[in-house]
Amino acid sequence: MTNYTKGWLVCLIASCFFCYELVQLHMLNAISPMVMKDLSLSTTDFSALCSTYLLADVLFLLPAGILLDRVPVRKMILIALGLCIVGTFGFAVSTTFTQASISHFLSGIGNAFCFLSCMMLANSWFGRKSSFVMSVMITIGLLGGVFAQIPFTLLAENFGWQETLLFDGVAGCLIWLLNYLFVEENKSAENIKEKTSVQEFLLNLKPAFFNSQVWNCGFYTGFLNLPLMIISAMIGNLYLTKVLNFDLMNASLITSMISIGTIIGAPFYGFVSDLFQKKKIWMIAGASLSIVSFLLIMIVKEPSLLTMMSIFFALGFFSASQVLGYPMITDSAPKELKGTSMGIAAVIIMGLAFIGQPLTGFLIDFASVNGGYNFNYALMIFPIGFIVSLVISCRIEEPSHQLAHS
Repeated sequence: MTNYTKGWLVCLIASCFFCYELVQLHMLNAISPMVMKDLSLSTTDFSALCSTYLLADVLFLLPAGILLDRVPVRKMILIALGLCIVGTFGFAVSTTFTQASISHFLSGIGNAFCFLSCMMLANSWFGRKSSFVMSVMITIGLLGGVFAQIPFTLLAENFGWQETLLFDGVAGCLIWLLNYLFVEENKSAENIKEKTSVQEFLLNLKPAFFNSQVWNCGFYTGFLNLPLMIISAMIGNLYLTKVLNFDLMNASLITSMISIGTIIGAPFYGFVSDLFQKKKIWMIAGASLSIVSFLLIMIVKEPSLLTMMSIFFALGFFSASQVLGYPMITDSAPKELKGTSMGIAAVIIMGLAFIGQPLTGFLIDFASVNGGYNFNYALMIFPIGFIVSLVISCRIEEPSHQLAHS
């Protein structure tokens, strides 16, 4: 097996971990009515439950980045995936809000490591030609968001949400076994992790923390990521069933279009950015068109199923330009701090989602009257965030090695 082929095999199997984690993130949207009923949760309570996953992300992403610069990626994947599996089984047997929150928090710890691990592996095996590989791994990961919609809804309606989560846990065990058997880092000399003292590491951390590229790419990606983190993972079905009167199955179909659009959009942006050796122009275009897509969602009245599917797909496709933020960071960071730099950016990305989820639930409850749901205030989060991303994208700098080859 050639090094190139082995690199692809390793990255594709590792991306199954990413896919599994996104199932855990998005599944609550599919089973939201059942969970809210069985655990007696309000919209605010439910959004708080959802946000425990992202709280774990925010708390553990920077430690994850630091560890991945110093500990073998394979070891961290196996530990993190194990925690996610424990959280999945724990959620399946939960009967209270507290039990469910703790279990979902454990799954979130796993997610803190899965994405960074995938990006580190892609960079390890493919170096500066990793943009397309990263986008493919993100695409595979997003299949978890698709599976967590209609398939998860069907399983939950036929077997119950708790039984479905037990099946989910078993699937996680199989993915853990695949990662145990096949995943490893490229052992070439330039990818060997350097052992540094704590003092040396802290001195090196300062330039990573104060790198404006890391912060700009983090906020750009975080705001464009909000539809996946909030609409697809939490309120999509609730909005479509309660406000636009779609049935649960059609609502799940529409919501899944965000993930499907991102699945197609991510490799598209990765391919064209590698082809033209420019990322910034595509990031600007993605943010601009995301604004247009979401305004259509807010403007269209009494839409048909096909219309909403098309608009949600467009939103996912255009906002997929967020994937370019990750190779921008790894290209700009020194090799000994790539994981740390990604960890800082990931804290920003998931921190925005962590704030956005409970804020969305609060705004829905705040604006609602007489037991009805009012999403007007909550929906304004998205176009405002996209406008901020557009402004930030104009400040992002192309890495010098790209400009030299363009």
